[in-house]
Amino acid sequence: MPASAPAVRVRRIYDTPSPDDGVRVLVDRLWPRGLRKTDAHIDEWPKALTPSTELRHWYHGPDGRYDEFCRRYEAELAAPDAALALDRLKDLATRETITLLTAAKDPTLSHTSVLQRELEHPRK
Repeated sequence: MPASAPAVRVRRIYDTPSPDDGVRVLVDRLWPRGLRKTDAHIDEWPKALTPSTELRHWYHGPDGRYDEFCRRYEAELAAPDAALALDRLKDLATRETITLLTAAKDPTLSHTSVLQRELEHPRK
């Protein structure tokens, strides 16, 4: 029976850490409100993978649309520093379970869904 491939999970940073989380990666640019660093149990915080301040402000403003946010965020991920950080996580994801952590109230409508898709189904 073949071993199952490592998983890429998305969880809120405020959820209690699980032994199944594997490598815990904070993917928000800002530190989550009300959370002490000692309670976060994060292994990595690659800020180069986070949406720019300008993109976050646009998305949460009056003109922000999720589909356009995703398109713009994917373009940001192509920048050299972001691409390097993404490649590192892609490599790690082939060997270990990764849990992407965010403070977003609805991670399915945040950048984490884009990152999860990139890690699970990398573009060639």
